[in-house]
This record gives sequence, C-alpha cells and structure tokens, in this order.
Amino acid sequence: MFGWSVSVPQSGIDWNKFIGYIGQMQEHKYSIKEWSKDDRPREKLLSTGAENLSNSELLAILIHNGTRQKSAVDVAKEVMKLGKDSLSALGKLSIKELMKIKGIGEAKAITIVAALELGRRRQAGEIMHKPIVSSSNDIADFLQAKLKDYRHEVFAVLFLNRANKINHFEVISEGGITGTVADPRIILRKALEEDAVNIILCHNHPSGSLKPSKADEQLTQKIKQAALFLDITVLDHLIVSEDGYYSFADEGIL
Repeated sequence: MFGWSVSVPQSGIDWNKFIGYIGQMQEHKYSIKEWSKDDRPREKLLSTGAENLSNSELLAILIHNGTRQKSAVDVAKEVMKLGKDSLSALGKLSIKELMKIKGIGEAKAITIVAALELGRRRQAGEIMHKPIVSSSNDIADFLQAKLKDYRHEVFAVLFLNRANKINHFEVISEGGITGTVADPRIILRKALEEDAVNIILCHNHPSGSLKPSKADEQLTQKIKQAALFLDITVLDHLIVSEDGYYSFADEGIL
C-alpha cells in the first residue's frame, strides 16, 4: 500500500518504536536543493540580483537551512511574522526572542541580528560622513537610524568641530521605557576629550510621541548653560522616533 516494505520481527514487537519508525520513514526533510533552481534563494540572487528577492528569501540565505518539517524560507517567513513583517520591527527583536522560533538556534539568531546591525550602520554611516551639519535635516536621518530600534529611552550626543563636521557620536545614558537621565558633566567631559566646539543633543521616544516634556526642556537649558563656561555651543536637541523628529532649534526653544 505504501510502496515499500518493512521487516518486522514476529515476536516481541515494541509497538511504540515500530510506530515511531514508520513516522520517520514517512517524514520528508524539506531541502531547498530539491526546489527548482530558479526558486532557490542563493541561485535566484546570483541570476536576478539581491533586489529581486523578498525579505524572507534574503533571510533564508542567512538562515541557510531549515528543519525536517520546514524549509529555510518557511523558517524565514516565521521570523518575518514575528517581526510583524517589518524589518524595522525585526531589528528590535533580541536573540532570545528570535530563538523562540523552531529552527532558529543561537548561531542563526546571532547571524540575523548582526546582519540587521550592518544595515543600520550602513544607513547611519552614509549620513555620518556628510561633510558639514548645517541644519536639523542634515542629522535627523542619522539619529533616527541609530536610535529607532531601542525599546527604551537613550540619550546621545553628537560632537562637532569648529566647521560643524562630526568628530564623534556616543550614547551617553540609557533609561527605561519612559525616560532617561543625562549628566551634563559626562557630556562636557566627553566634548573636551573629542575637541568638540559644538554639540547636538538627542534622545529617542519609543512611544512615538515627539512632544518634549518639561524635564526635556529643563535638561536642555541646564546643559546649554554649563557648556557656555567651556565655550561649547549646544546647536540643537533632537527628539527622534520612527514617525519623525522634533528640533528644539527649529521650534525656537533652545
């Protein structure tokens, strides 16, 4: 009936083992090698270019292989689903969260996280090397790329030289879901170490709101006044989220 035969001892049959054996023989291991060559992600990338692959297919290349029940692409689709079919949301997932998916072990989760971080750095790096910062627009995209995947608030600073070229970027402090605290002394000490003449303050709002709080305004003024004693100018304070940014300088409250 099944197209194959099984030799079974006439006595002393362990039926649990026998049924398990039958199941193993019926089980089919999904392998991308069995697919049509045009449907294999690696071959498809070589023949048509990376831009023609779906997010799941690109992830499948990183994942490399699937499980007995699922191909690498099937596993990749589950990864995308966990990330709400959004690379932005996927970038917020931790290694442990990715490992909840069957077929994603620690090594594969690390590979995915590393790839997403490279993409983030590429996006930020292109803006980072812009010759001169002259407006909030020049730096907002960079800051969004650097901070958008944090689930908690972080406070960061851009350190610029006299020509407003970026010398250094650093996350100064990390807080909770609703706030973080930045120490002006740490910021100004770092500014002196980086030979910064101007600085741009920044923090993210994971909630998506771009409205500054009273505490945000007070902290900005505190850092601004302290910086003046060292001949350092606070050019702006930006609040960023996935929805955009808010510039203290543009709003005239700096």
